[in-house]
Amino acid sequence: MKNVKLSNGVEMPILGFGVYQIPDEAECTAAVSSALEVGYRSIDTAAVYRNEGAVGNAIASSGIARDELFITSKLWIDQAGDTATLRAFDLALSKLKVDYLDLYLIHQPYGDIYGAWRALEKLYAEGRVRAIGVSNFYEDRLVDLIVQNEVAPHLNQIETHPFFQRTEYQTLLVERGVQLESWGPFAEGKNDLFTNPLLAEIGAGYGKTVAQVVLRWMIQRDIVVIPKTVSPARMAENFNVFDFELSAGDMAKITTLDTGASLFLDHRTPEMAQQMGGFKLGF
Repeated sequence: MKNVKLSNGVEMPILGFGVYQIPDEAECTAAVSSALEVGYRSIDTAAVYRNEGAVGNAIASSGIARDELFITSKLWIDQAGDTATLRAFDLALSKLKVDYLDLYLIHQPYGDIYGAWRALEKLYAEGRVRAIGVSNFYEDRLVDLIVQNEVAPHLNQIETHPFFQRTEYQTLLVERGVQLESWGPFAEGKNDLFTNPLLAEIGAGYGKTVAQVVLRWMIQRDIVVIPKTVSPARMAENFNVFDFELSAGDMAKITTLDTGASLFLDHRTPEMAQQMGGFKLGF
């Protein structure tokens, strides 16, 4: 497994396992258990996914030493604030059955993100979390957060896939010392990604699938990626991406797929702020 080194020196697997949209407890526990058996050691969850407990069950029963795992969770909007964030963090630890997190993220750029960030800085200073960051922050929100606070985010988890490649944003992130992590690396199959002729042709040249080409493309761009699947066979397929390397020519061909726009949502619109802010998770 290749690791990336965050700006504070913490190392993180470049390939992890995501559990978005696996709310069923038994199914999620089984999926995470299978992923750990395949060899994944980085697991990404969130309070709003409603499956931290299921992830915790899989971790507890795995027999894998805690220091061999990299566990990420995320704070939801209505849990943000100087004191509320500390409560949410404790709840996440309880559900995950661990005594620290490797990475804790502000999930959305809404609500009291500055109070939340102060709380994350406190947790980080106390050693209760090894790294802190954000998710879905566009350039303006990220830079403002950096300018207004003592600790810059170690990571930003954002939509990144062949149709929305975020190349210019990645340059800014590198300049600011922030690691890029992709959510939705397969664009959830949109734009017929899995049958895309260019990606299929590239994959055939290496004896690899479209999914493996996409993950390898991310890895060679030094992007952390967390594909999600409940199929053990797909988990193994996604994990098997370290035995080949895309040529510079093939990397360049993939850049032609970029549309420069989200296939899901734009966090800068008032409609999205209203929709996200209206969803209350509670404690």
